[in-house]
Order: sequence, then C-alpha cells, then structure tokens
Amino acid sequence: MPRTDPQLTPHHVAIVMDGNGRWATRRFLPRVAGHKAGVDSLRRCVRSCAARGVAVLTVFAFSSENWNRPQDEVSGLMELLAMAISREVPQLVKDGVRLRFVGEREGLSASVRQGLEKGELATSANTGLQLNVCFNYGGRWDIAHAARSLVAEGKPITEANLDAALALSHVPDPDLVIRTGGEQRISNFLLWQAAYAELYFTETLWPDFDDASLDQAFSAFAQRERRFGKTSAQVTGKAMRPQAA
Repeated sequence: MPRTDPQLTPHHVAIVMDGNGRWATRRFLPRVAGHKAGVDSLRRCVRSCAARGVAVLTVFAFSSENWNRPQDEVSGLMELLAMAISREVPQLVKDGVRLRFVGEREGLSASVRQGLEKGELATSANTGLQLNVCFNYGGRWDIAHAARSLVAEGKPITEANLDAALALSHVPDPDLVIRTGGEQRISNFLLWQAAYAELYFTETLWPDFDDASLDQAFSAFAQRERRFGKTSAQVTGKAMRPQAA
C-alpha cells in the first residue's frame, strides 16, 4: 500500500490491544486461542503501520494487573510470548523493525527475561519502525519507578527529569492512542505520555483489527485539531475578527 500523507499520519501510535478473550469466547475457543489470534493481528499491524509511514508503534501486551487473571491464562500468555519471540523476531530483523520490551522485569522467569533480551539484541541495529511492546507494564509503575530512580541519583523531581527517566523516554510521546474491544478507558497505559494524545475507541476486537480498521483510526486522527493548550485560531492561523459594535 502507498504511504499516506505524512501530515495526516501519526508519528507515534499506541494501541491497547483489547478483545482477544471475547473473540475466542464467541467462537467457543479457549481464551489463549484469542491471544494467539492477537499475535497474528499484531504482526499485520506492524507491517501496516510501517507501510503507512508510522515511525513508532507501542502496544499494551500484558499489564501489571493482568497477573490477577486465571493462572492457566497467565501461563498460556507466558508460553505464547516465548513462542512469538522465537517465531517473529527473524522477520522483524528482515523488515528493519527495532523491538523493545517496556515494563518491570523483576518477577518474570529467567527464561522469559532471556527471551526479551534476545529479541531486543537481535533487532538492535535496525533503523526502521520502532516497536515497543509493553509487557508487565503499568503507567503508575512507570511514573513511580522514574521518581525512585531520580531520588536514588540525587536529582530533583521535575517535569523534565521525570520525562527523561520514564520507560519510553527513547521515543516521542504518542500522537494517537487506539483502544480496540469497545471499552473507553486507557487502563493504566502511558498515563504520563498520553497527556496530549488523541484517543480513538473502536468496537472492533483486536484479532479482527485489520488494515481497514487502522485506516479508519488514521482518518479520524486526521480530522482532529491538535491545539496543545493553544486556541483554535492560533493553530489554524486565522485571527478572530472583532465584531462590529
């Protein structure tokens, strides 16, 4: 597909990939089958974003609250992660995608941590799309962890210092946050970074989120007026005419 107008394409897209379990339940399948279908959807989305000129894609794969899910589902997700890394990383290397895992690694098994590190190392020289997979991540954890690191280093807790200490300091803040699955909340995802992001919610379940769904989200983004605290007149450059007395 040809690249879309760069003026209308978000530089950084973040996605809450919701609806895998419901997708599976509606098909009388185990929930882990929905997560497997979600991996296929992510593979498709990575390629589609790269083709459309997106520079950074950040996805919410496993939140710090997801440990509260049934043990068999959590175990299945861990196994799926290991399988996905071994299967997908070679193609990411070929496609020039730089992979990073963002989140708390303490508490993860040694094999999972090694898998994350192996995937990051294999793609470390790539200069194409930057793919951030938030795994065992929470926005509150991110802010608290950054604050603790500043205190440990003896640095003042200022907005600039916090911003530089956050887990996604290596990329600009997201322009567009997409949530699939019909819920209209961000669920502790990128609480700091999404301060000025445009939010887009869709009923489409994540495994069904295809190129047309992505284009709909980008079309909605293109219609937004991003003011960053300014007035509409300042952004558009159209001064308001004083009304006649």
